[in-house]
Amino acid sequence: MTKLSMKEAIFNRRMLICLFTGFSSGLPLFVLYQLVPGWLRSEGVSLAEIGLFSLIGIPYVWKFVWSPALDRFSLPFLGRRRGWMLLTQIILFITIALFGFVDPVLSIWSVAYLAAAVAFFSASQDIVVDAYRRELLSDQELGLGNSLNVQAYRVAGLVPGSLAFILADHLPWNSVFLIVAAFMLIGIVVTLCISEAHIENNAPKTMKDAITLPFKDFINREGLKSALFILAFLVLYKLGDSMATALQTPFFIDMGFTKTQIGVVAKSSGLIAMMVGLAIGGIIMLKLSINRALWLFGVVQIVSILGFAALAEIGNNVYALAFAMGFEYLGVGLGTAAFVAYMAKQTNPTFAATQFALFSALTALPRTFANATTGFIVEQIGWTGFYIFCVVLAIPGMLMLFKVAPWNEKQKI
Repeated sequence: MTKLSMKEAIFNRRMLICLFTGFSSGLPLFVLYQLVPGWLRSEGVSLAEIGLFSLIGIPYVWKFVWSPALDRFSLPFLGRRRGWMLLTQIILFITIALFGFVDPVLSIWSVAYLAAAVAFFSASQDIVVDAYRRELLSDQELGLGNSLNVQAYRVAGLVPGSLAFILADHLPWNSVFLIVAAFMLIGIVVTLCISEAHIENNAPKTMKDAITLPFKDFINREGLKSALFILAFLVLYKLGDSMATALQTPFFIDMGFTKTQIGVVAKSSGLIAMMVGLAIGGIIMLKLSINRALWLFGVVQIVSILGFAALAEIGNNVYALAFAMGFEYLGVGLGTAAFVAYMAKQTNPTFAATQFALFSALTALPRTFANATTGFIVEQIGWTGFYIFCVVLAIPGMLMLFKVAPWNEKQKI
């Protein structure tokens, strides 16, 4: 394959698609993990109950169960990937808006049901978007394309995590959720404008093939021992930072910051860091291998968690808030970009939906089950101890890089 120039690699239609589909995928997740916890805390719901809300992320863990159906079947409009994209995006638009019409104190179970619906259709959207991106990009473009996708995914968090809290100081919550839901229209418009990414191998012929062939392909390519080691790495690499960000908004509220400060200072500094990370990360992902990016960004990712520990000790200080949030967006965003590119590299485009769903589902394990304990941990050891604990949890995943992604790329697992 001819090597693309820097300009050709960055400025093309495929990268724009990665940006916009990344935004559409990220928005509902951050509604669940930033807006909903902050909304519940501001309405007087306890930290323990908010922590348990992490369990509504179970669909992100189990999405590989129904991903074969999305690989096998097409809806009668727009094609195999775009049809499912459009359906999930329309349903997410509706369900996100409905949050604003529920009183969380009087009907916490209604909030839970809505959150579960958003999680299911968000996970389903991720399945088809990830598969579409794997089919769209060449192996040479995986690093940059996934870096742009991840950064856009996290930029989407500024809507429920920043804009929403600024608006909440001036508008009722039903208006806030309606405005946030309207941003799903970006994904809907993009889905209608793009075309299917055609690959040589078409959809599996039967449901049996759709279920069994992706797993057989992965195990046959890697060998059983190496395949299991890779799967364990996918669980552990993001464990520390996933737990560190689980109660981010309640943490800021407990530190005494107003909703406007959270929206303007924390998230705007995050946006600046995101733009810097986008430029740096994109260039690094072009120049370095995915393996080496995992090492470099993983170290920055761990150090960024310490910024929250420092903020817990400093307390209500706007400058410390801006620094901690900016560094977190930079470090964790870059680490995630390399991580997602690594997952994409492990997939076969023929079975992209199921294999990518399995890999990304494993990365959601800590966010769903471990994060459910975060509220209880904080109440026992405090915020500073909690973030130090998250740093310790991040170390095993880094050590596994010696095996799954050695700095010397000529080595094999």
